[in-house]
Amino acid sequence: MKKLILSVMLVCAIAPSFYAQKLKGSDTVLPLAQKEAEAFGKKTGKSVTVIGGGSGVGIAALIEGTTDIANASRRMKFDEKVKCQEAGKSIVEKIIAYDALAIIVNPSNGVTNLTRAQLEGIFTGKYTNWNQVGGADLKIVPYARETSSGTYDFIKEYILLNKNYMSSILSMPATGAIVQSVSQTKGAIGYVGLAYLNSTVKAIHVSFDGKNFVAPSLATAMNKTYPVVRPLYMYYDKAKEKSYLPLINFILSDEGQKIVDKVGYVPLK
Repeated sequence: MKKLILSVMLVCAIAPSFYAQKLKGSDTVLPLAQKEAEAFGKKTGKSVTVIGGGSGVGIAALIEGTTDIANASRRMKFDEKVKCQEAGKSIVEKIIAYDALAIIVNPSNGVTNLTRAQLEGIFTGKYTNWNQVGGADLKIVPYARETSSGTYDFIKEYILLNKNYMSSILSMPATGAIVQSVSQTKGAIGYVGLAYLNSTVKAIHVSFDGKNFVAPSLATAMNKTYPVVRPLYMYYDKAKEKSYLPLINFILSDEGQKIVDKVGYVPLK
């Protein structure tokens, strides 16, 4: 019996699946892509593998031809588009959902409201103590994603206005690691996609005008009152579009968009 089981495992490991597709990239898109792939597989019998690692990692894999679809929480950069052209690939961009990016702190932190300018000051190192932004006398411990992350780039562009993060910022390899670190560190602050919010951390109310402070939620993202919302993308080679469209069309369908809502992101409509 053991020999039979081993034989089956070896066949599964080496036998290529005609329908197998691989998605790689954004940690933000990861939980959504996993649920979409699971539902798509149950409906069609087609196999889809989903891996995280960051938007930059996924796009690099697409260029190299080691993934079928790149998941990204940012738009493809100019130099990445050039590399695609050099690799002979014509890339298709699809927006699959939207995400409200949440700024999180430890639940014990008394600070509830922060402006964009204050967040810029925190992540660039201008502010180092919570008492500088209306909190207790406590050292600020900021966490960020690694430079390959699309969320890292989005925060830099949209919140820091392209200023550099502080040199001593604590870089984390995955979004889940930021949630865990912030939940365990009293002075911590970080950022995560809406679907990663849970009771172990507290979401900050954010204001870009210094007057209206809004918490991240599906409702505030959909009515556009929460200011930190961004599109989520999938990229693929147009030459192989026929193979990928069944999955893409499923995600964009009413059924697929209900999954977007269920996971905790913002449907396209």
